[in-house]
Amino acid sequence: MTTILISGATGYAGRFIAEGLLKDGADVITMGRSWPPAGFFSEPVEWVAGDLDPDHDFRPAFDGVDVFVHCAFAHVPGKYRGGEGDDPDGFRRANVDGTLALLEAAKRAGVSRTVFLSSRAVYGPKPAGTVLTEDTVCAPDTFYGETKRAVEIALADMASDRFLPVILRATGIYGPAGPGRAHKWAGLFSDFEAGETIAPRIGTEVHGDDLASAVRLLATLPAADLARFGPAPVFNVSDILLDRHDLLAAYAEHTGIAQAPPPRADASAFNAMDTARLRSLGWRPRGALDLTGL
Repeated sequence: MTTILISGATGYAGRFIAEGLLKDGADVITMGRSWPPAGFFSEPVEWVAGDLDPDHDFRPAFDGVDVFVHCAFAHVPGKYRGGEGDDPDGFRRANVDGTLALLEAAKRAGVSRTVFLSSRAVYGPKPAGTVLTEDTVCAPDTFYGETKRAVEIALADMASDRFLPVILRATGIYGPAGPGRAHKWAGLFSDFEAGETIAPRIGTEVHGDDLASAVRLLATLPAADLARFGPAPVFNVSDILLDRHDLLAAYAEHTGIAQAPPPRADASAFNAMDTARLRSLGWRPRGALDLTGL
């Protein structure tokens, strides 16, 4: 049985990943500042203490671990872009220095593979209609994107025959949150029901379960299957281009609300993400909006 340590497993994305790995039969260990709430995961999980303090001794956490999945990210609650708040130095220290300390500890402990959850934010703005591939030049324009990109660059330098870092550049993630938590569109749906004016918007999305299936795939494939993509392979993770018009129209139909959705946004100005690389390995997302559980 593969033993997989997940940092940030109680976060929005991390819980999907933990649940997917549990269903796949992996031995899951979660890392965090405190024990997961009772019943938060569908099965009992082991827990080890850990945070993003670069001075922390992370070595004991990696005893017996085969794969490390790093999802933890320190930020102002509810924000990724702008998540540094009024403490950009602390934000960078945790999310770059702390992350790299964790990854170095994993490498020294003999963990053979790590999966780093990065973001489409590393690409930064591109001309209208540009399709983002893994080879697109990265020019992040947010502190969030800059921190993710800094870790990506460092990971490429850490790669070796015995340590394979895999980078997932994920788009927006949606789906039901854990017990007692609100999903990402809860506020939007509430405002829509209340008749508030909703601004047009369009973006790429992936269901959390499909993100989890990508992590499972890349955590368990033989290293030789990934070698053709470089020593620190990068994969885009995205599924649908979703307009708020279509999202809220689907929600209205799903719930029987008599509200008109906002106007459509300008899809031609958006940058879709190409996922051919990940699909070539057998990844198959659902390909349509899924409001189950929301």
